[in-house]
Amino acid sequence: LDGWQRFGSSILPPVQYCQISEDEGKETMPGFVRLPSARQLTVQMMQNPQILAALQERLDGLVGSPSGYMESLPKVVKRRVNALKNLQVKCAHIEAKFYEEVHELERKYAALYQPLFDKRSDIVKAAYEPTEEECEWKADDEEELTEEMKEKAKMEEEKEKKDEEKEDPKGIPEFWLTVFKNVDLLSDMLQEHDEPILKHLQDIKVKFSDPGQPMSFSLEFYFEPNEFFTNTLLTKTYKMRSEPDENDPFSFDGPEIMGCTGCPIDWTKGKNITLKTIKKKQKHKGRGTVRTVTKTVPNDSFFNFFTPPDVPESGDLDEDSEAVLAADFEIGHFIRERIVPRAVLYFTGEAIEDDDDDVSTHHSLCNGLIPVLDL
Repeated sequence: LDGWQRFGSSILPPVQYCQISEDEGKETMPGFVRLPSARQLTVQMMQNPQILAALQERLDGLVGSPSGYMESLPKVVKRRVNALKNLQVKCAHIEAKFYEEVHELERKYAALYQPLFDKRSDIVKAAYEPTEEECEWKADDEEELTEEMKEKAKMEEEKEKKDEEKEDPKGIPEFWLTVFKNVDLLSDMLQEHDEPILKHLQDIKVKFSDPGQPMSFSLEFYFEPNEFFTNTLLTKTYKMRSEPDENDPFSFDGPEIMGCTGCPIDWTKGKNITLKTIKKKQKHKGRGTVRTVTKTVPNDSFFNFFTPPDVPESGDLDEDSEAVLAADFEIGHFIRERIVPRAVLYFTGEAIEDDDDDVSTHHSLCNGLIPVLDL
């Protein structure tokens, strides 16, 4: 078994290492190979029954079983470890104060960003027409354009301008609807019957709680007058907490959302897309006659976002409500952190490419040594 490794009670083949080079498929030295990506390594390992069985055996042995090391320590050492844990609790409380100050900074800089976001809104809804200077934007590939290509591009621009003059579009039509459709997290919420309404969405703003008030933030959705509801503003408020749990202080990892509240939507008669009417046939037990009963039931819609489940004071929720709230919190946080600050980049799709790059950061591991199983 020279060179082989024990994993639990199983024996695994030896591990070799390779330095990843830029030359695809080039063998650098005997026994060393080039992996195209970390993903391929994972797939290769997961397809090996021996490795999967060993991993499962190892994980099963770890679940719920302490190492036993702490129990083996002398009493005097355990006392000192307890002192360290008390210090850790104090660190958690300091960290909570840190996040409270971060929240204050967010509030301060939100006021600086807001004039820019207001101007963005004015351009989107055609309340302001940007100047030629404001519209100038040099694309990354413009430097490489030949004179012939520039001339062709100019002709196309003139043609597009004439077409636009005929159509006479105002502002940036369907700006926020396009943003929502471009982001998987949000597009999954959208139904076909939501889209005509979201075409009327003119702006989304983030509003932070006032100084001295409990930590929270609100998402404000501004709509132009439309045929679906009379509201011009729909809101969603998220209550947050930035303090360690007394019963589990070591679980503290920054502010957490504790609950959220929506707002009533004043639907125009017959336009409430969060409800649908279904017809069911019922048979009378005694007479055997059949009648048709009409029932109103909930309908899938983005606008259910504004009526989240109520969280009881006890905090106990059924599994379905917990799942809905967990998704709701993720969506609210994403809109606040990513969508509102970078809306134009989600409209163009550039931010989506950046998000994909973030997800793929594990590929940077290929710049170092990667274990390769000699299978």
